[in-house]
Amino acid sequence: MPHHPLPWLEPGDDFPPVHAAWDEHSGAAGLLAAGGELSANSLQKAYRNGIFPWFSEGQPILWWSTDPRMVLRVQAFKLPVSLRKHIRSLLRQGRLDIRMDHGFAHTMQACADSPRPGQNGTWISADMVAAYTALHTAGHAHSVETWLDGQQVGGLYVVNMGRMVFGESMFSRVSNASKIALAALVAFCVQHDLPMIDCQQETAHLASLGAQPLSRADFLPTLGALAAGQSPVWRFEPSFWQTLPGF
Repeated sequence: MPHHPLPWLEPGDDFPPVHAAWDEHSGAAGLLAAGGELSANSLQKAYRNGIFPWFSEGQPILWWSTDPRMVLRVQAFKLPVSLRKHIRSLLRQGRLDIRMDHGFAHTMQACADSPRPGQNGTWISADMVAAYTALHTAGHAHSVETWLDGQQVGGLYVVNMGRMVFGESMFSRVSNASKIALAALVAFCVQHDLPMIDCQQETAHLASLGAQPLSRADFLPTLGALAAGQSPVWRFEPSFWQTLPGF
C-alpha cells in the first residue's frame, strides 16, 4: 500500500517534489499526484521537472515520475540491419518521405486510434489530444511522420524542451512505419546534438533498440541541463539519414 495519500492538485497548483512519488511497493510506482489541469503551461512545467501525465478514460488526470526512467541515448541506437536495408531501398526508389509537423493533430489521433498490443483502449483521450495540440502550437510538441508513396503510413509525436526530447507514442499502418519514424527521429537528434530521448517506461522492445534505464537521481540533472539549451528547427532533410548510427 502507498506510504502516503496521493496529493490532489487544483488548477494552477505546483507539482509535489518528484522524490515524493509512490515507490515500487505501492502498486503504482512513480505515481506523483492527481488532478490539476491539462494546459500547455502545466505540461511544460511537468516535463521540465521530469513529470508526465498518463491516465485512462474515466480517471482523473494522473501525473507520474518513474524511477528508473527508460532513456535512449541516440548514439547507442541499435538500427536493425533489415530496417537499414529497407529504408535505403525505399529512399533509392523515391518512395519514402519523412515530414515533421505536417499534421501533428492527425498523427496524435492516429496514435490514439492504434492502442498498444494487449490494451483494449487508449490513454490518449480527446482532452490529451487537445492539450498536446496546444503544446504543439506553443512550439514544444512535434510529429515525425512516415510518408510512403504520398500517403502517411506511420509516425510518432514527441515533446521537446531545449535539447531534451520526450517520446510519447507512435503508430503504424504498414509494417515498420513507426520504426522508420523512430529511426528518423534519432537521425534528427544526432544531427542537432539532442543526445537523449526519454522513453518513460521500460520495455523489452525499447531495450532491443538500445534504450537503457536511468535512475531518477541521474535523469533529473541531465534533463535540467538539456532543457536549458536551444530548441532546434523541426524540419527533416534526407541528408540526416547519413548521421544515423549504423546507417
